[in-house]
Amino acid sequence: MQTPPPARRRCTLAAAPGLTDAALVLVCLALSLLAVKTPWSPLPWPVVAVAGALGSAAMWFRRRWPVAGAVAGAGTFALAGNPGPLLIGLYTGARYAPRRGGWLSGLAVWAGYVGWSWFDSGRVTVDDVLFPPLGIGLVVLAGINLATRDALLVSLQEQARRAEAERLLRDDRARAAERTRIAREMHDVLAHKVSLIALYAGALELRATDDPKLRDGTVLIRTTAREALVDLREVLGVLRTDVAPAPDAATGGQFPDLGALVGASRRAGHPVELHDEAGDLPAATARVVYRIVQEGLTNAHKHAPGALTTVSVGRTGDGSVAVSVHNGAGATPMDLPGSGTGLVGLAERIRLVGGALHSGPVAGTGWQLSAVVPWLDPRSELS
Repeated sequence: MQTPPPARRRCTLAAAPGLTDAALVLVCLALSLLAVKTPWSPLPWPVVAVAGALGSAAMWFRRRWPVAGAVAGAGTFALAGNPGPLLIGLYTGARYAPRRGGWLSGLAVWAGYVGWSWFDSGRVTVDDVLFPPLGIGLVVLAGINLATRDALLVSLQEQARRAEAERLLRDDRARAAERTRIAREMHDVLAHKVSLIALYAGALELRATDDPKLRDGTVLIRTTAREALVDLREVLGVLRTDVAPAPDAATGGQFPDLGALVGASRRAGHPVELHDEAGDLPAATARVVYRIVQEGLTNAHKHAPGALTTVSVGRTGDGSVAVSVHNGAGATPMDLPGSGTGLVGLAERIRLVGGALHSGPVAGTGWQLSAVVPWLDPRSELS
């Protein structure tokens, strides 16, 4: 079965109450006609006809003014003896009016019944006063119960809508955090390696003066590396968001040691000295230290090629790990674009573990990247 479009479905649902009200008006008019012919009231037939017509027409507006509809139905019954508007008005007042309005509707209907008894027999008996409120009270209670049920359904639907909106928001935040984490990992890993490729290619280009073919190949490698960094910057711009990511969970496996990282830079022709006095580090601390050194060497490759770079790792008085990457003033910086997220992402990574990062020029001696990383040993936390 084909589902109707949302707009058409809304129109159909909106038209249903109107059709119901129209049908009730017609039923009340038919009863008014019987009230005139029978008759159901001792009053003159013009009075009965006019009262029945007005009471029947009032049922069209019963949802908008429920208490007024109940009063109109009570008046119609008192003058014309027509029970249709009376019962419809009583139910409408109990169902759609506030709770106080429901009981006012019941009081109006009771007064209408007493009025009809007065016009019909010229007197009001004890039964006319005592027994009708029992039936009226049952109808009012039923209407109030249905109104309460409707309000509860609306409340549950609103709660479900809010829960769904909150779930979607949590999913969006989780996706944004994951995109940010991926962007930082891509920068940490790819930017460093591609810059090394460009550095190797530049060194080969300087030495391949006697071989034009080899020189052209090294130029192509260096150009391709530069284009790769441009593409990486564009990808990072798509992945990064303003949502703060959650800290990286501990993963299995270790990053390469600092010796291998420094050795790669040396083989590329960049002089690097390593002073590692910290000894063995916990896995979580080692990962952060590795990223700090990696970022420092990447920036040294790009902005100070050929300058002596010193990497120092040691312990502070409170047991934290102090890391610094200092490079002197090098030759002309390499024409390699940056993603613009390296130091920002590194600072956020260190902040999440409770550390601090500082970077900037050192007067007359180049540039220095330094950080303090806590001793992140899960075993010491559990002890």
